[in-house]
Amino acid sequence: MATAPLIGDPLSPTPAVAQETLQAVFEDIRSHPLFEHELHGCLNCGICTATCPSAHYYDYSPREIVQLLLTENLEGIHEAMQEKIWACAQCYTCAARCPFHNSPGGLVMIMREVAIKHGMQSAKDVLKPFTRVLMKLITTGNQLAPNMITPDAFADWGPNVAKIKAPLKTLRMAIPVPTLRTMDTAWEVNLKTSIELYTIWEASGVLQQLETIDPNLFDVVSDLMDEKRDEYQEWLEEQQEASSPD
Repeated sequence: MATAPLIGDPLSPTPAVAQETLQAVFEDIRSHPLFEHELHGCLNCGICTATCPSAHYYDYSPREIVQLLLTENLEGIHEAMQEKIWACAQCYTCAARCPFHNSPGGLVMIMREVAIKHGMQSAKDVLKPFTRVLMKLITTGNQLAPNMITPDAFADWGPNVAKIKAPLKTLRMAIPVPTLRTMDTAWEVNLKTSIELYTIWEASGVLQQLETIDPNLFDVVSDLMDEKRDEYQEWLEEQQEASSPD
């Protein structure tokens, strides 16, 4: 059986990629339900790039993304998915400006989904810092909590985060809503809501994507939710026993 040809720059340290892999990645992008809605053509006018905030600071161009997909440049598409697509800020200024009603930002979102599906290293590297947020969400129902706002935990929030010296616990107790008087969560989320959120992730394929990107975190999250489901089932049984006549 003939081996699929490898595509790549012979002078680049980046390993060559099999043609069948490049084709599979592009097919997943093109078959996405939103692909035809986001891409209609291109005048190559450059308005999207000229108004793109990310293009001013990173090696990123919305026009390049559109051109790569329009011309089905498989190698270029795969290369852009290694770094460039993660520079997009998802502000959709490009979509608002494009005379052809393209949405480079929407196309980038599709490419990011496909990068996750194929377990690309770029996706793993970008999403790794969000594991703390995901764990907080799955365990408490909140993405962030007051006790996470520290200079060490959120250095990427800028130098002003270091100025937080207020007694947050005392300040939280002054909030009128009782469900907000906590440091471990932003607000209290009941068990049923957490399970419903997890069920949505199951049905929508989010957990399948998580397993591709971080199998260890997937196992931890699965074990946590199994415990929560058991706990909720026990509570339901207790309620049923309490309400049933003797």
